[in-house]
Amino acid sequence: MPTDLETQQGELQKATELLVASYSACGMLHHLGHRPLPNRQAVAAILGDLTELVYPGYGKRENLTAGNIGYYVGGLMESVYSALLEQVKRAHQHERCEDDADFDCDREARRTVLDFLRRLPHIRAVLELDVESAYRGDPAASGHHEIIFSYPGLEAITVYRIAHELFRLKVKYIPRMMTEFAHSKTGIDIHPGANIGSGFFIDHGTGVVIGETTDIGENVKLYQGVTLGALSFDRDESGELVHGSYKRHPTLKDNVVIYANATILGGQTVIGEGSVVGSNVWLTKSVAPFSVVVLDNPQHKVKGVKTRTEMQAELMYHI
Repeated sequence: MPTDLETQQGELQKATELLVASYSACGMLHHLGHRPLPNRQAVAAILGDLTELVYPGYGKRENLTAGNIGYYVGGLMESVYSALLEQVKRAHQHERCEDDADFDCDREARRTVLDFLRRLPHIRAVLELDVESAYRGDPAASGHHEIIFSYPGLEAITVYRIAHELFRLKVKYIPRMMTEFAHSKTGIDIHPGANIGSGFFIDHGTGVVIGETTDIGENVKLYQGVTLGALSFDRDESGELVHGSYKRHPTLKDNVVIYANATILGGQTVIGEGSVVGSNVWLTKSVAPFSVVVLDNPQHKVKGVKTRTEMQAELMYHI
């Protein structure tokens, strides 16, 4: 008779064999026999270092001064360059090198990473306007330090602005990985392909969704639960979903405010400059500039005051 341990080992071996067999049956769910894809942990670490470069003195290294900032940033830039180069090269190898024999992965990865790093000053300039917009738009903000340290909206916007530049440079996988890191932490889902102007502020933020082809002007403010999504999707002759960056999501012009839980859908939907969209509004049509869109006041029913005994009796009845 086999011992309990031998029985367990035999069952474990059977389970292992069944799992390995499934790798052939479910071919989309494995990545075997290919060059490595971008690494999640490595991309997360790179994003942390990029955030440090954007906001020096707020993160890992303290006591930075005008005298030592150049030395610190120089070392960190070299580290980021090497780490990001490896991840971008991996992304290029799977999306471009295999399809184009003339595509030089090493050379293009170096060019891409250097081009991206040269854009960091621009990213910082735009983020400074975002921080200022948050301060102007939130009476609870005590100053820019609090916003940088603790506002989830700014964190999500920061990651988006970094990822968006990589997206513009046609880097695959990595931009979406970055914005999904922010999504999992803040509850704010911004596709790196969206185009968002400066002075952008997301107040509270949880549940905000901004789709890939959304266009947002300058000095726009969103509250929690806002969805900027697609109304419908194009399909080919066989009925299959068409993938790509055709215009599916709405456009918000400058100085627009969208209040909590509003939903705006469709690539042809344009919210005109200076407009305000109230809470819980559902929009699939364009709005003229300087409009105010609200729901009619719902009817509320307030019951008369009850004694404690009456309330307890009513609760017991419903239970």
